Amino acid sequence: MNTTTAQAATPAASGVPAAARTRKRYLILAMLFIVTTINYADRATLSIAGPALSKELGIDAVTMGYIFSAFGWSYVIAQLPGGWLLDRFGSKKVYAASILLWSVFTLLQGGIHFVTATAGSAVVVLFALRFLVGAAEAPSFPANGRIVASWFPANERGTASAIFNSAQYFATVLFAPLMGWITHSFGWPAVFVVMGLLGMALSVVWLKTVYTPSSHPRVNKAELNYIAAGGALVNMDNPNTQSRSFAEPPRWGYVKQLLSNRMLMGVYIGQYCITTLTYFFLTWFPVYLVKERGMSILNAGFVAALPAICGFAGGVLGGLISDALLRRGKSLTVARKTPIVIGMLLSTSMILCNYVDSAAVVVAIMSLAFFGKGLGALGWAVVSDTSPKEISGLSGALFNTFGNTAGITTPIVIGYLVKGMGSFSGALIFVAANALVAVCCYLFVVGDIRRFELRKD
Repeated sequence: MNTTTAQAATPAASGVPAAARTRKRYLILAMLFIVTTINYADRATLSIAGPALSKELGIDAVTMGYIFSAFGWSYVIAQLPGGWLLDRFGSKKVYAASILLWSVFTLLQGGIHFVTATAGSAVVVLFALRFLVGAAEAPSFPANGRIVASWFPANERGTASAIFNSAQYFATVLFAPLMGWITHSFGWPAVFVVMGLLGMALSVVWLKTVYTPSSHPRVNKAELNYIAAGGALVNMDNPNTQSRSFAEPPRWGYVKQLLSNRMLMGVYIGQYCITTLTYFFLTWFPVYLVKERGMSILNAGFVAALPAICGFAGGVLGGLISDALLRRGKSLTVARKTPIVIGMLLSTSMILCNYVDSAAVVVAIMSLAFFGKGLGALGWAVVSDTSPKEISGLSGALFNTFGNTAGITTPIVIGYLVKGMGSFSGALIFVAANALVAVCCYLFVVGDIRRFELRKD
């Protein structure tokens, strides 16, 4: 999508008065934000409950690293099947089933102590349930990308993508203190029960509120025309308008085409590095506060919310800056890359925590690093801009496969670094180095950002 096309999506260019249009796309975005908040809160349940759980069950740091990684293994393995399911059945139904299943598996983690007699069996059951949560959540972010691509014009897509992606920080702001309090007051099993029940209820709300643009009962033609003029793929989930049959099985030659493109490979590798930062904050950061900085579990839950607030602010600001640059005539490449590069450079500041003793200064530095991580988390906007319209689910799933491979490697690598070095100093260097690699990918590998045209030979 070039700048000219994006500018054509403005109210004046489309010839549609702003007051004449409905704005149902913002309701859809609100639902994406809420669902993604619960998604990330469920991922973080183990990091909040982890110190108490590991103490009660006698689990060491390396073993906890492997348990943390269970989510990542299945999340990665299930990405391409999940993307195909989205292209085959549409986002609404697949996402609803995803929410319900991951919530059930989260709920079951609260009953581990009832079904295990030894620490070894507890580890196996916990690993298995976390593995199932990851598999169930696999379609979620490719579905987010598909929905944003279908509901939002190019000059709103960066902000929309940043808003749903910033829910990961809001999840920590809202749920880290809540889950810390629940763990402190009622014990670690209660965290899984509460979050599981909340997600199950949300799956019902999703089915009642989310539609495609062309099937929404309360969207008017003016809004449809506006978003379509700006490049929104409004008929993405309408089988009668697909350029290929919904019944067609996945063609792995398409995956080969995606993997052979330099621009996309730069984006994919960059996302792996950016997601390394995500999984550090999701898994080991509360443990770092408790074991390295001597905080209580309750205090760590509240303190972890402070960097997350900064991450949320950075996430929203990154999308706003990107779309503002696009509206001012900058190329899509400049508009997307600028916040990513600046944000990742700011994230490297976490290394400074190795040289300070004050807990308050540590929190301030981590807040800056988390702000940078949020600012640079525009990968899903790039996916919406570059994915072939015929296989947007599969393309988003491949992007997420690369990114969430970090969910496997990061917890394990940090577990070994912490055990081997007796501190988190090496872990912080490892995470910051990944941020620098992400900068190099976007500066020297990605090149121009544009929609990839699929060859159908």
